[in-house]
Amino acid sequence: MADDQIPEGVGRTAIGVARVRALESARPDRLFNDPYAAAFAAAARDGAPGAPRGGVSPAMIALARHLVIRTRFFDDYLLAAARAGCAQVVLLAAGLDTRAFRLDWPAGTRVFELDMPAVLTFKERVLAEQSAQAPVPRTVIAADLREDWAEPLVKAGFDPAARTVWLVEGLLVYLGSPEAEALLSTIDSLSAPGSRLALTHGHGRNERRAGGSLVVEGADTAPELAPVVALWRGGLDEDPVDWLHRHGWRAERHDRAELAVGYGRPADYVASQRGLITAER
Repeated sequence: MADDQIPEGVGRTAIGVARVRALESARPDRLFNDPYAAAFAAAARDGAPGAPRGGVSPAMIALARHLVIRTRFFDDYLLAAARAGCAQVVLLAAGLDTRAFRLDWPAGTRVFELDMPAVLTFKERVLAEQSAQAPVPRTVIAADLREDWAEPLVKAGFDPAARTVWLVEGLLVYLGSPEAEALLSTIDSLSAPGSRLALTHGHGRNERRAGGSLVVEGADTAPELAPVVALWRGGLDEDPVDWLHRHGWRAERHDRAELAVGYGRPADYVASQRGLITAER
């Protein structure tokens, strides 16, 4: 693999998400516009899971729709938090997210993006080729979120005393429970009163064994999603809402089907499931 190519494993799933965002951005009734998603997809040398194509399983299409709804929801949530005074935006496992470039941030906002070095190298190369310019200060930090990432974040200029909005999108499912709890504990320790948090619950193998439901029903049996499912480690054993309540956050769930209807999509666009969580300290 070349130094500026997206790595295998979790890094490859970022290409799948970019493909979905590119397809949505091309729709006349799009719920968001990501002008760089197609460039990321084109820069990948081989295929990646994540976009609905002819002949793929219903689980694949359902996953793509889930990604569309969560992207729009988190776009709105982050912007609302920034406009309410959370001047620091921290995107953990940012992947190929381009919110720093494509959202209408209020003056004074600063965006921090953390991810694995190889993912960020690929991302920065493609953004440079597109002459992308973020309208707000953007700081990119190479870090393994299973290790100490708080120190490099603070050294990069993050202020723990300032209100922050955090995004943990599509990450917890790839962590074991101790790692997921450590990540949330770090967020908790760095969050001033009034800070906000948005995350995906991350149903994975552990919940499946316990009789729970996956984010997309049938994902664990769809051949196209096998490379993704193989990476799932289950996420937090405890309900994240309960964990957040115990640590002084006011947390709530959001029903994806209700959100889809609010965005003008059919009632059956996605399954009804409260897999999106927001919280305020």
